Amino acid sequence: MLETVLIICVALLLDWWLGEPKRFHPLVGFGYLVNKVESSFRHLNSASHLRQLTLGALAVLILIIPISGAAYLISLAPYLSLVVSLVIVTLCIGHKSLHDHTQPIAEALLAGNNTQARLLTSRIVSRDPATLNIANASIESILENGSDSVFAALFWFIVAGIPGIVIYRLSNTLDAMWGYKNEQYLYFGRFAARLDDVLNYIPARLTALSYSLLGSRKHAFNSWKSQAKHCESPNAGPVMAAGAGALQITIGGPAKYHGQWHQRPVLGTGPIAQAADITRALSLVRNTVFLWLAVLFVMAGFSYA
Repeated sequence: MLETVLIICVALLLDWWLGEPKRFHPLVGFGYLVNKVESSFRHLNSASHLRQLTLGALAVLILIIPISGAAYLISLAPYLSLVVSLVIVTLCIGHKSLHDHTQPIAEALLAGNNTQARLLTSRIVSRDPATLNIANASIESILENGSDSVFAALFWFIVAGIPGIVIYRLSNTLDAMWGYKNEQYLYFGRFAARLDDVLNYIPARLTALSYSLLGSRKHAFNSWKSQAKHCESPNAGPVMAAGAGALQITIGGPAKYHGQWHQRPVLGTGPIAQAADITRALSLVRNTVFLWLAVLFVMAGFSYA
């Protein structure tokens, strides 16, 4: 357990120091492989729904099993696994990347440069740029990606080591690429989306609990209990509702995606999110990292007692 905690600590430091690789990121290479596999199933649009579901599940297994199998074999090698674990955890967590993509949005808004802030926000969310609420969208992205990109990855490394974090990050990437409810992916991408939902179920609730403990507990728990159930995503709902309640701000509401308005629930309590709240949301994620590390060190101490 202590070894796992130390790997996580060093990986978090390396991630914060080095940031996301500008070139040759393994997940970019995986995305290329995903596109290649998908291209071999181009005929699926004319297939029956059942066939699309089957082919989509088969595609996920083809992409995940060989890589996770290799990760498992590496985990059996004592010294090699230590080095590989450090590299993989560093690459799989996106704490610094989350900061690098959203802090400039807050700075642009506070400087009165709404055009730049809107452009930067459009790079991290899929909403129509002209109509998006910049602070709203940025904070929702911070809270949700804090769970997906940081805490869920750490959770699966703690639970299942190298294979666990690899399977999680691959499934999360597949969901990001195929988990859309449109004509092309509604059935083909359903297995990938459900797998990601399952793998994120516990981490999302641990993240929501952490956000709640580190902010306004009363508002966070009330928002989580009463609002999360109205969200389309079973995992994003608790995370964003608890996070907004913890910050005592309001996010959510109508948003336009690909030319169509979607009526989403209002989450949290208090005033509508502002530019300064983006920085507060980043601080909440950062404090949650420290909380998890503290808990892990306590657990490691008891395991050696």
